[in-house]
Amino acid sequence: MPKQPNSKHCFVCGLQNPQGLRAVFYDDDVDTVHCQHTLPAAYEGYPGIAHGGVVAALLDEAVGRVAMIGDHHRFMMTVRLEIKYRQPVPVETPLMVIGKRIKIGGRLGKASGEVILPDGQIAAEAELILADLPEELRVGGGLEALGWKVYPEA
Repeated sequence: MPKQPNSKHCFVCGLQNPQGLRAVFYDDDVDTVHCQHTLPAAYEGYPGIAHGGVVAALLDEAVGRVAMIGDHHRFMMTVRLEIKYRQPVPVETPLMVIGKRIKIGGRLGKASGEVILPDGQIAAEAELILADLPEELRVGGGLEALGWKVYPEA
């Protein structure tokens, strides 16, 4: 599966953000984004359980990235995020995060996603409405300022 770009400082995908998740994403060139990630204990809310806001951020990133399938420079932002937490998401446990394109067309899109536990159970699911990033929010200095590129595997 093709690897998607990362940035330098994004909380979820920023590889140089010391407080960030440093998540890496791949897509299937069709309609799905995958991320295998283990949340460190530093992101727990309750002991041993990931903070719901961190789970939301991971889902927001993975699901929003479906817009980049086929064009890694297509940036969309979340207009609406609806999450259903089905069961606690443990820290220090390998998780699979999946984003699935429902419809991307014009300036709007819809996508869904899941956080899947090692035993295959769904811990959280999300549905997003996405909109094209407004021109005034584009980064000054271009993609180089973001550090937006596909980095080699560590």
